[in-house]
Amino acid sequence: MSSLKVREAEADFNVPGAGKPCKTWYKVYGTLPHPHNPPLVVLHGGPGSTHEPLDILSDLTRLFDVPVIVYDQLGNGRSTHLPEKNGDANFWTVQLFVDELHNLLNHLNIHDNYNVLGQSWGGMLASEFATRQPKGLGKLVIADSPASMALWVKAANELRKELPKEVQDALNKHEAADTTTDPEYIAATNEFHRRHFCRLDPMPQSLLDGLAWMEKDRTVHSTMIGPNGFYITGSLRTWSVVDRLHNIQATTLLINGRYDEAQDMVVEPFFQRIPKVRWVQFADSAHVPQLEETERFMQVVWAFLRG
Repeated sequence: MSSLKVREAEADFNVPGAGKPCKTWYKVYGTLPHPHNPPLVVLHGGPGSTHEPLDILSDLTRLFDVPVIVYDQLGNGRSTHLPEKNGDANFWTVQLFVDELHNLLNHLNIHDNYNVLGQSWGGMLASEFATRQPKGLGKLVIADSPASMALWVKAANELRKELPKEVQDALNKHEAADTTTDPEYIAATNEFHRRHFCRLDPMPQSLLDGLAWMEKDRTVHSTMIGPNGFYITGSLRTWSVVDRLHNIQATTLLINGRYDEAQDMVVEPFFQRIPKVRWVQFADSAHVPQLEETERFMQVVWAFLRG
């Protein structure tokens, strides 16, 4: 493509209980409506991160003319921040983010025909969304996501056993003492992340940008997850979609990395219970194969979307 059409805007989002007007910031790559290719709506991770680590999916627009929509979920990035809701588990719910997605689809007038890709928490959200059999959902991509938090924690605990003993000891000591902001704990967390979050050194700037947003405003992440992605103390700690996966009607692609926090045991219930599903693993990736193996990731997703 000679030039890439890009548009940024905001969608008004009426949120009961927010106490102020809310907006969802979004970016559209390509043309809407498109004469042939349904748009791909991309759900970022966290919860409480931003779109930057998934902005690379605009490659699907550049290479294959697929309209791609990325957005910052309520609570961070360029969307409305609500730090006054920190710790309010009754406000920060899965349903809130399902409602936000419906609102965005309606705002863009694409609710009759679209595909969804969710990565990490975004895949959890996408699976929740798909179990409700929403109007217009064509295909679904669940990337690097757990079907239940219990499985996620079990896999994380197994991966922690492979860390050097001094790193394990630092993690255990500070979690027991509730001193998870201590520099020693942060350093131990970073060692885990080098192995199972992103294996690229240095980390891509887009990933650092998403992490920086989370550091600036931890409201959503600390409420729903906790200190980090493998020590879960937040409201999602008992979350599971396993018993509802049979309700997903959309043809689904599962993705994970060989070294992913989303180990095979974490992904397997999706494969066992979604009626129309395929699974691709990325051999040289951890949790962000869209950045670690970008070319293959785009080829795999495009082949699925067009098939």
